[in-house]
Amino acid sequence: MNIVLLGPPGAGKGTQARMLEAERGMIQLSTGDMLRAARSSGTPMGRKVAAIMDAGELVTDEIVIGLIEERLEGDQGGGFIFDGFPRTLPQADALGELLAKHGTTLDTVIEMRVDDEALVQRITARATCGKCGEVYNDITKPIPADGKCTNCGASDFRRRADDNAESLRTRLMEYYKKTSPLIGYYYAKGNLASVDGLGEIDAVAAEVAQALTEARPADLAKTS
Repeated sequence: MNIVLLGPPGAGKGTQARMLEAERGMIQLSTGDMLRAARSSGTPMGRKVAAIMDAGELVTDEIVIGLIEERLEGDQGGGFIFDGFPRTLPQADALGELLAKHGTTLDTVIEMRVDDEALVQRITARATCGKCGEVYNDITKPIPADGKCTNCGASDFRRRADDNAESLRTRLMEYYKKTSPLIGYYYAKGNLASVDGLGEIDAVAAEVAQALTEARPADLAKTS
C-alpha cells in the first residue's frame, strides 16, 4: 500500500510511520531524510541537491519528485509512507502522476486531526532521543527515571529550539495556509480517512490500522 500521512507539525506522523515500518514492512519517505541522504550520496542528483542547499536556496518540487522516483524504482517493501510530501496542491498532482507512471496509486490519505491548543501543550513538553528518534513527553511519556531511552538505551535527549508556543503557532499557520487544502483535495478523490492525532499512541495506531483495512482492495481483504 502507498499512503500519505497528513497533519500539522507535532501531530505524531513520525511516530505512526515508524510503527508501520516495524509492523508492516512499509518504507517511510520523509522529504527531509531524503534530501539529507541525497546530499551525502555523491550521485548526480545528490550533487545537485547539495549545490542548491549550500547556496541557501529552496529545493524545487521537480527535484523532490525525482528523489521519490528513485525510491519507487528500488525496493518497495510493504509500500510507501509519504511524510512531509505533498505539502501543496501542485505537489499532490505531481505525486499522483508519478505513481500512475509507475503503475501504482495512492491507497489512502490519513489525516491526523488535532486541537491546536492541546497540540501546543503537547509539543512544548516534547523531547527526542538523539540516537534513535524515540519521542518522549513530560506529561504523557516522561523520560525514564534512569535517564536512558527505553528503545535504544542512549542518554542523549534533545528538545528542538522551535518547540515553543510562539514558533509552533507560526508553523501551524504555515500548515493551514499551504497544506490543509489537501484535506479537501483528497476528500474529493474519495481516499481521505481521519484519525484523532491527539489520542494515545496505541489508540491512534489502531485507528490507522482500521483506515488501512478499509482502504485495501476487496480481493486482498478477503485473503487477509
